[in-house]
Amino acid sequence: MLDPQDLERLMPAERLRFRAPIPVQPVSSEEFVPGPQSALQRQVQARLAQLGDQLARHQGVSRRAFFQSAAGMAAAFVAMNETYGATQGPLYEASLAEAADPVRATERAAALRGQFIMDMHTHFLREDTRLEGFVRSREAVGKAGWNPALAGKPQTIADLKFANYFKEIWLDSDTQVALISGSGSEDPRDWFLTNEMKAQARADVNARAGARRLFSHAIFMPGTPGWLDKVDEDLEKNRPDSFKGYTVGDNTNKHLARHPWHLDDEKLLYPFYEKLVKASQTQPSLRNVCVHKGLFPPSVTQRFPNLLQYADVRDVGRAARDWPQLNFIVYHSGFRYTGAQDAGWAQFEQTGRIDWVTDLAEIPEKFGVKNVYGDLGQIFAQSTVAQPLLCAAMMGQLIKGLGADHVVWGTDAVWTGSPQWQIEALRRLEIPEAMRQRNGFAPLGPADGAVKSAIFGENSARLYGYTKAERRALAGDRVAQAKQDYDSAGAQARTNRRYGYVAASGR
Repeated sequence: MLDPQDLERLMPAERLRFRAPIPVQPVSSEEFVPGPQSALQRQVQARLAQLGDQLARHQGVSRRAFFQSAAGMAAAFVAMNETYGATQGPLYEASLAEAADPVRATERAAALRGQFIMDMHTHFLREDTRLEGFVRSREAVGKAGWNPALAGKPQTIADLKFANYFKEIWLDSDTQVALISGSGSEDPRDWFLTNEMKAQARADVNARAGARRLFSHAIFMPGTPGWLDKVDEDLEKNRPDSFKGYTVGDNTNKHLARHPWHLDDEKLLYPFYEKLVKASQTQPSLRNVCVHKGLFPPSVTQRFPNLLQYADVRDVGRAARDWPQLNFIVYHSGFRYTGAQDAGWAQFEQTGRIDWVTDLAEIPEKFGVKNVYGDLGQIFAQSTVAQPLLCAAMMGQLIKGLGADHVVWGTDAVWTGSPQWQIEALRRLEIPEAMRQRNGFAPLGPADGAVKSAIFGENSARLYGYTKAERRALAGDRVAQAKQDYDSAGAQARTNRRYGYVAASGR
């Protein structure tokens, strides 16, 4: 978390006056210090402001209303193409014709609304949480342009609790199925949700929906007192869909992290894997070991150098080779450079590598394994609009190394608000042809093509045993009915939200 000295150099992003549908400068949570707005980001902002003024007048609406529309979203990606695609080629499927025609833009969005999206990386906070810092993250985005609907709207801790989670995940986005994740802490008060709370939320949502809309993690914390007994208790009482751990230990309060660990620690972790292999005989999804990796930029490294060796992916390959019965799903795909995306792009341009995404992508070939997966999470949220060329490079590396059938969709919402802006970004994203030819990357293809459909939902459906019959049941459940009523009432709630601090020089 940011300390008082960091905060003196930052400001809440809601003070930014430009309200664009996508971010135009780095925005962070309390986990890292955001960099200043780059020259290219200023260029995107200037071009988007110009397009917004012109097209809003043409359509007879205010610029703010235009930016809240599907046509405004198209305009944002046009500005991104003109800026970042000038040398590499277009990155996003977007045109001025779509931006100028609200009917065409709306029809495109409606045509994709039924796409199967399974977001297996979402969060909300418990009712008695004391983690007020996340509220600042939500406040940051309103006037920063990530989410115009938040502009001028005070944010409270309630925005990070279940009621708003339900709204942003299922009513404000095209997400159909989600998984509640979480994070543990050495201080019991700072668990996002206890494992019991996640299991209860899953039960409540699915019972009320009349369909299987929600999955849940159980957090495991190796090395803490009685942790294996707690695993047994969770298996018996909470019946999680899979387990998730943080190898740095306490990620929320890193200064309290007394129990970091490695995935390939035979003495500590292998007895846990034995339990999962046994339990998966009756519940196959327990083969999935989800692990947080990355999000450890230089600023965090300086503050917690003792945790660096646990944040990278050096321990994934051997564990995967030793336990072929399990699947190792690496959250954030090991992406290190959150808050320092330009450093990641510079590294790729100079070396062809990106810490620690490249290392993850090379594991299948180096270790001869097929059970390593990359979750997108913040790897996508933090790069697709802040440094889209880096995003394209990482997507190319993951698909080339792991396979398109081993990359899974996750958004880290609701920290990043409604995931719709991320959904739209992946639907439109393409790896520029010059980058593909130079690096041997395959194209991502159409919004509803094989690669993106696999990432959005097909891969997770396979991993978690989500059946075709369960998908069909979604169409008529109470959530689908609520969403239909919500849309019919004219709610202008589809947003592109992202929350956090910005450098104090930004306006």
